[in-house]
Amino acid sequence: MTARSSLTRLSADGPVRDGIPEHGRIPRYYAVKVGLLEVIAELGEGSALPTERELCERFEVSRATVRQAVGELVLEGRLSRRQGSGTYVAPPKIVQPLALVSYTEGLRQQGIEPGRNVITLERRAAGPALAADLRIAPEDEIIHIERVLLADAERVGLESTYLRAARFPTLLDVFDPEQSLYACLRERLGVVFDGAEERVETVLATPREALLIGTNPALPMLLMHRISWGPDGEPFERVRSLFRGDRLSFMTRLGRVE
Repeated sequence: MTARSSLTRLSADGPVRDGIPEHGRIPRYYAVKVGLLEVIAELGEGSALPTERELCERFEVSRATVRQAVGELVLEGRLSRRQGSGTYVAPPKIVQPLALVSYTEGLRQQGIEPGRNVITLERRAAGPALAADLRIAPEDEIIHIERVLLADAERVGLESTYLRAARFPTLLDVFDPEQSLYACLRERLGVVFDGAEERVETVLATPREALLIGTNPALPMLLMHRISWGPDGEPFERVRSLFRGDRLSFMTRLGRVE
């Protein structure tokens, strides 16, 4: 299928549905991108994408046009590049529920094996900003747990959790940092999560974060902030989770507002 035939097929469905401007002129790279989505569907997960030369011949476009289309699909997580090997059809994105469930529970519900690599495990003073979120004094001690998040042994995120040390004096004695923190809090310390406030935004990773996660610093990331509290309404946890935008998406179920 050529870029021209892609344009003809796309136009039949209308400009809003297929991203075609109202004036009807579609960039050539976008027509190639849509054609590549069909190629991806035909090949299936893990298959190698045809070479640039083959794609240029198939869509009757330049290498620059093919590279732009492929580059966008890599950013979106539809394709993945392997150094010295080529470009491959990426697996489906991991779906993390926006709910009071742990990272471990969310992945296991999808048949994915979670894992963690511990980076930081420390006690330190809260400081002004963290103290304000947890409603403690800046000099009060917090427990900081920083871990690289894995999904089937693939690095997908970086999580930093901050907890009131005074509320969990024995946490570091009973917690295995390679396992679920929420399971430990519930089962070993009897913690009840009553609610949480969560915010998600897009950011770029810092050089340190990109190195730990093993991603390109130019790749858009999903940043999640969470503050959790118990039945008494007092916040006891703040979490900052950074996820690869090409490998993870968030999901929540909405109900009718009365």
